[in-house]
Amino acid sequence: MEDDVSGHHRVPVYSSATEVVEKLKEKWSSVKKQPYPAMYSSVFGGIILDPTVMVIPIDDHMVHRGHGVFDTAMLMDGYLYELDAHLDRFLRSASKAKITSPFPREILRSILIEMTAASKCKRGSIRYWLSAGPGNFLLSPAGCPEAAFYAVVIDVDYSQCKEGVKVITSTIPMKPPLFATMKNVNYIQNVLSVMEAEEKGAFASIWVDDQGYIAEGPNVNVAFISKGKELLLPPFDKILSGCTVKRLVALAPKLIKKGLLKAIRTAHMTIDQAKESDEMMFVGSGLPVMPIVQWDDQLIGDGKVGEVTLALSDLLWEDMIAGPERIQVPYN
Repeated sequence: MEDDVSGHHRVPVYSSATEVVEKLKEKWSSVKKQPYPAMYSSVFGGIILDPTVMVIPIDDHMVHRGHGVFDTAMLMDGYLYELDAHLDRFLRSASKAKITSPFPREILRSILIEMTAASKCKRGSIRYWLSAGPGNFLLSPAGCPEAAFYAVVIDVDYSQCKEGVKVITSTIPMKPPLFATMKNVNYIQNVLSVMEAEEKGAFASIWVDDQGYIAEGPNVNVAFISKGKELLLPPFDKILSGCTVKRLVALAPKLIKKGLLKAIRTAHMTIDQAKESDEMMFVGSGLPVMPIVQWDDQLIGDGKVGEVTLALSDLLWEDMIAGPERIQVPYN
């Protein structure tokens, strides 16, 4: 915006798409590395490599009503990790949100793999959304002709998390079970809980449910190692069933054989019980395990990253790099 001679703001008016595209190109021309090397949009009906036009219609119900679901899969050295598990959860979320995909599951899967191949990106993640679609600004999506599918490749050089972090107990109310168990785009509570933690010098926060039991982090599951060397997880009836934490549970018996763990189970835990754990960690796709060494003003265990936490982290990282739950991307 510019000021005229009288000091009033003058808002530019663009009469053509060409002018708008030129302005967007100015924005991206200064970016040294393209963070989003490819996007798919069912509105366009194809894969987009130019970030200038990686856009979503303003009247899409996901944008102005939050009527959409999403999921993520990691891209490690040219392989998509646990894509099928994430895609299954994605479609369960869509069903709960009453969104019917414009494509069957196998077509969605093919689109995601083709988009990743077109991006040439070898490490990062892919994120994808199902929306009620564009059509109007009403509450009901009845006027939207068709649901929309969007996806993007995010070029980020992820690395294994081994440093311990501090967390706090969130004062932001957690989502009710219907919405907590559905991976939907309504993330204002998640955002505010992270902001609250950052304001207090912490990495993130922990939600506690209305019965006083430990629930989850803002976009990750939380797990504990008890003094009896059990891997303890909050039940998934009120929180998101994490694909990564479920994979961790499948791999963790290897540590029982080594004598590092004695058991693996879900358990309701109060804050006081959880804070008495020997070790504590976040578990999520991009971590895959992050050690937690302090909660509010209390150290977890001896305040150092625990042996079992690191062993669990190594199990997941090795699985991401060379395990069976990977799909090779057919780059050409």
